[in-house]
Amino acid sequence: MNTETTLPVSGWDARPPDPDETPLSRAEIVHGITHGLIQKPGRSTMIELTLPWPVSANRYWRSFVPRGHQRAIVTLSEEAKAYKQEVGKLARQAGVRAPIKGRVEIGIQLYPKRPLDWAKRASKAPYTWDDDVMCLDLDNANKVLLDALKGVAIEDDKWVRRIVAERMEPDGEARVVVRVEQIALPVPAQGDLLGPMQ
Repeated sequence: MNTETTLPVSGWDARPPDPDETPLSRAEIVHGITHGLIQKPGRSTMIELTLPWPVSANRYWRSFVPRGHQRAIVTLSEEAKAYKQEVGKLARQAGVRAPIKGRVEIGIQLYPKRPLDWAKRASKAPYTWDDDVMCLDLDNANKVLLDALKGVAIEDDKWVRRIVAERMEPDGEARVVVRVEQIALPVPAQGDLLGPMQ
């Protein structure tokens, strides 16, 4: 996991500091941290986790009509709660102590389980042998993973501004690799030009 942080941080668009640029004042740095434009020193700006195969969305949520009500309520299933707990445990083991604050980009690599007859399939169709390997569809996996990562690696799914999801060629056990990276806004060298500092 990458825990290296510099000020200011600009996510994917991080650039080396400009020696001619006016350094930020203390008030500008506090403003940037408060508004999620700058990460606090020591906070991760990127988290990468290898997680167990996601629960299907069909089994992740359950709906029921409580006694005395006419409308169904949708809630997490017991299987979903166990998956979320496992994601939280693995994140803590990887050193994640708090979710990344503000806007994020998420990369998802979904690895289906490699079947026992994979070599036979690959000899018949080297480039497409895994097309019929049983796998969750990406949209299904995205919904489940975003919910499981909420409060662990991301504050809330409303902060997800970009998702890149791929179904990978099976190479062993089923798993999903998730990468969460902060997308910080550029900080003006002379403070907030739109209004006074708060």
